[in-house]
Amino acid sequence: MGRLSGFSYRDVSRKLDVLGFVLHRQAKGSHEIWKHGEDGRYLTLPHHQTLKEGTLKAVLKQANVSVDEFLKA
Repeated sequence: MGRLSGFSYRDVSRKLDVLGFVLHRQAKGSHEIWKHGEDGRYLTLPHHQTLKEGTLKAVLKQANVSVDEFLKA
């Protein structure tokens, strides 16, 4: 188990909010599109109860956010 395992959707969405991302729109199925308020970066976040570590890494890579930056938020 790595440092990114076991995060719930609620935890991730709160941390993304602190990092400056806001919910932009609902996407297909159980996915959401989030947008950064200042520079317009987009990311797709699945609305699952618990996000797998690989999925969360992919979301952070898409958002251009480091793991350390995410954990500190």
